[in-house]
Amino acid sequence: MPNGVVKRDLPVKTCPACARPFAWRKKWARDWEDVVYCSDACRKKR
Repeated sequence: MPNGVVKRDLPVKTCPACARPFAWRKKWARDWEDVVYCSDACRKKR
């Protein structure tokens, strides 16, 4: 069994621009509470 966390166990949020769920990413580790959009494209589209 590999080390680490299974993707389905990661926290998930829903993007208000596209209404799709997106999961936690390591690059968002410091500011996960402030992440609202799933991508730059959705952030610009809002």
